[in-house]
Amino acid sequence: MQELSDESLMHRIAGGDREAFRILVRRHSAPAAGFARRMVGGEADAEEVVQEALLRVWVNAPRWRPLASFRTWFYRIVLNLCLSRRRKPVPLSLDAAEDVADTALGPAEHFEREERDRRIAEAIAALPERQRAAIVLTYREGLSNAEVAAIVDTSVSGVETLLVRARRTLRSKLGSDVSEGNED
Repeated sequence: MQELSDESLMHRIAGGDREAFRILVRRHSAPAAGFARRMVGGEADAEEVVQEALLRVWVNAPRWRPLASFRTWFYRIVLNLCLSRRRKPVPLSLDAAEDVADTALGPAEHFEREERDRRIAEAIAALPERQRAAIVLTYREGLSNAEVAAIVDTSVSGVETLLVRARRTLRSKLGSDVSEGNED
């Protein structure tokens, strides 16, 4: 059953096939959690978003119609949940304070890398929602502009415009911290 397409698995899930659902979860939960983490800014929130999205997949499987690929549909659910969550005030978590030191780098290099990564993450988080989604889906998740367009409900040229604006904003905020083709 591992070799079945996502769409074939969805047809099985619509019939209540739990094993098909487990396969789909294994395929998509980690990448979706990475996307959600970049959108909402926290590991626990990202896990909750993905769990809620997967629950919606299970519940709505009988009504699912393959108008788009499963991946596009699933990321759309995740994006909508992330946007809803970001609109709500979220208390800060102490879990973020427990970072493991990178022993491959010296203390100065480690600090510089963490500082640069923090600045980039903050700059991406400050982007308007649709620009942030376009940047994360394109550069972190590796989706095509057509897939991103379906997820954010715009045209391919709309995605290209969102990416141009986002890159311009990131370059102006970050200067030398970001180079062409490495915005995230």
